[in-house]
Amino acid sequence: MPFLPTGKLPADLLQAVLDKHVAHDPRVVVGPRVGEDAAVIDLGDRYLVATADPITFATEELGWYALHVNANDIVVRGATPRWFLATLLLPAGATDDETVRRLFAQLAEACEALDVALVGGHTEVTRGLDRPIVAGTMLGEVARDKLVTTSGARVGDAIVMTKGVPLEGAAIIAREKEAELLARGVRASVVRTARGFLRTPGISVRPEAEIAGEVATVHAMHDPTEGGIATALHELAAAAGVGLRIDHDRIMVLPEGRALCDAFGLDPLGTIASGALLLTLAPAEAGRVLHALARESIDCHFIGQVVPAEQGVTLVQGTRQWPLPTFARDEIARLFGEG
Repeated sequence: MPFLPTGKLPADLLQAVLDKHVAHDPRVVVGPRVGEDAAVIDLGDRYLVATADPITFATEELGWYALHVNANDIVVRGATPRWFLATLLLPAGATDDETVRRLFAQLAEACEALDVALVGGHTEVTRGLDRPIVAGTMLGEVARDKLVTTSGARVGDAIVMTKGVPLEGAAIIAREKEAELLARGVRASVVRTARGFLRTPGISVRPEAEIAGEVATVHAMHDPTEGGIATALHELAAAAGVGLRIDHDRIMVLPEGRALCDAFGLDPLGTIASGALLLTLAPAEAGRVLHALARESIDCHFIGQVVPAEQGVTLVQGTRQWPLPTFARDEIARLFGEG
């Protein structure tokens, strides 16, 4: 039996084990399902929203990555991030006091930026690691009538995408593989710009998620992470039981992201993509969101439509149509010899 590749578990395997082994509680409004970004628990007057996500590819600014990646999973529920727990696993033989102080300073900076409280977690120096790993748990809350789920996408909805891809992937590649990029002929200015993507335009989707929720009725939101925008679109379709028709030329691929992916032969559509946001909503509502985000200088475009499930998840370019590709592992894993 072949070993599984690095990255997310195959969706069918994951859903099968969840269906078999996860206990059910009547207060769980949204439990573990493929494509759903966070659990939702009924507290009576409001919902508690909870998510967990590790940072495994990046080695720089781990604290900033961990806070924002986990906060993204909360805000796509229409919720506000409140409390964060961090598990820090640090490599034996390569961790000193300064490493610990630097990581906690990053966590504190990101918590302050998001107005989130660091309330607990775990730290240890452990064997078998070649780099630090931060595994985060974020808790938030949302009014009962403001909850958004990935499964809420409806046939006829417009699909809207913000910023571009692979924003997070470009930042990681630029930071982890700078010397190789320069050796492969990528301009230093391109690498420098991509390094800055972590903060500008930033991997947080909180601003656009909050604006969209204020000006429109959003049916579904989803945060592309491992496996890139392609995996996120497949997850959205699976969660909602719908098909998607995506205009290939409207998917916003950042020029710097394309240049860095091309240097290593990676597909931008399958490269880790935090910082972009997918939304589905009625076409008239989508227009309001596009205008509201434009006023805040947040790039945003209509990229497709939600269609019946039997039409599948397809890319369209002129008269051509073909299935949106799937990725068994994130493209960026190939750079680190994983899987």
